[in-house]
Amino acid sequence: MTGIVRHEARLLAGIGLWVTGRTHGLGGGGRAFGYARGQGAVLAGFGFVCVVETVAMAVLLRSWPVAHTVVLVLDVYTLVFVVGLYAAWQVRPHVLGAGTLRIRGGTHVDLRVPLARIAAVRRETRHTHERADGELNLPVGSLTTVTLVLAEPVAYAGPLGRGRPVGLVRLHADDPDGLVREVAAALTRA
Repeated sequence: MTGIVRHEARLLAGIGLWVTGRTHGLGGGGRAFGYARGQGAVLAGFGFVCVVETVAMAVLLRSWPVAHTVVLVLDVYTLVFVVGLYAAWQVRPHVLGAGTLRIRGGTHVDLRVPLARIAAVRRETRHTHERADGELNLPVGSLTTVTLVLAEPVAYAGPLGRGRPVGLVRLHADDPDGLVREVAAALTRA
């Protein structure tokens, strides 16, 4: 249960960061790489459907005030959740810092990969992702654009705290060439 509460708190905090124009996790002077470009239209469409549903349910339930109130609260919560998802994608980018690549997926994923454990980084566009042991796929719109092969697995803990080792990470980046170039340069320097 605490994992769900923590997730909801991060969504709300993400809205606050997004409204104030700040980014999470860049305090150490790392370089940010976004991954959510193009997802705004999808979530805006979903939000629009939620608003239409809210209005429709208000009309349908106007004769039942208790049911109307309960459904209205749930609908407003759903809209806040959708805005929180979008905000989390915007304010929690991938971060290349000193000695670490921080790979993120909204509030769901925050994986720190030491640069010393990266054996290879390459630009690779994939549209399908099968579940496999030792792999972590973080697609955006069913697409990943960067593949990291790790020399040693790193521990990944999911949103509810269950951990597993991963040795291959596929992720999406808005500027995959820039991310691959920067990571390769950091590996060379290290």
